[in-house]
Amino acid sequence: MLELPKLDLKGKVSEQEWQLRVDLAACYRLVEHMRWGDLIYTHMSARLPGTDYYLVNAFGLSFDEVTASNLVKVDLAGNIIDDTPFEINPAGFTIHSAIHEVRDDAHCVIHLHTKETIAVASSECGLLPLSQHSMFSLPSLSYHGYEGLAVNDDERQRLQDDLGTTNHMLLVNHGGLTVGPTVGDAFMRFYDLQRACEIQVAIQATGQQAVQVPQPIIDNIYKQASVVHSGSTGGQLAWPAMLRKAYRLDPGFAQ
Repeated sequence: MLELPKLDLKGKVSEQEWQLRVDLAACYRLVEHMRWGDLIYTHMSARLPGTDYYLVNAFGLSFDEVTASNLVKVDLAGNIIDDTPFEINPAGFTIHSAIHEVRDDAHCVIHLHTKETIAVASSECGLLPLSQHSMFSLPSLSYHGYEGLAVNDDERQRLQDDLGTTNHMLLVNHGGLTVGPTVGDAFMRFYDLQRACEIQVAIQATGQQAVQVPQPIIDNIYKQASVVHSGSTGGQLAWPAMLRKAYRLDPGFAQ
């Protein structure tokens, strides 16, 4: 059995960076727990506040091996900043760097290849207003057509243009993507998008005509949500509970 190099950055980076590392590592563990992962592929990245540096997973590690200390710090070009034995997947970071480059509010970017987001993204109808979960994605949802593996620099501009100011994206034949000002916000947005896609696939499998939510309700959903969340976002409220879950599953992520 090959053992991974063990790193310990606690106390060696700022408290702010350490907390971000803990949050992002927890996100990887939660994604693994939810079975949203894709072996060693797909990525979640987070920007270090006040810098142009980003944290992303080391290439070759499964999501249940990601820890706060083995996350890799890179710049927008994918250059590794700190001394680490790990590498990153440059192709995997292309999508993330393109978004971080133009969206200052997108401190966290989550991109995953779940079967349900791929199925809905690849359907001609796209995401439909069939559930309460879909309400949170539809008002801020965009699509990006498939161009093969994300290794072409020309695709960056088209990806940026397609995303625009939206916070949820379905990548045709590819998967789902969400952004947020915090790890918790991006995670909660992906949870809603994933659940919406799961429910749509389940409804369509029945072969019955689905009841769609009227457009006025979709247009008013964020106003209604603000009453429930009392000025906070769903991600900010849900994340502490998710972080506690990550610790219960395996506190080793916070090393």
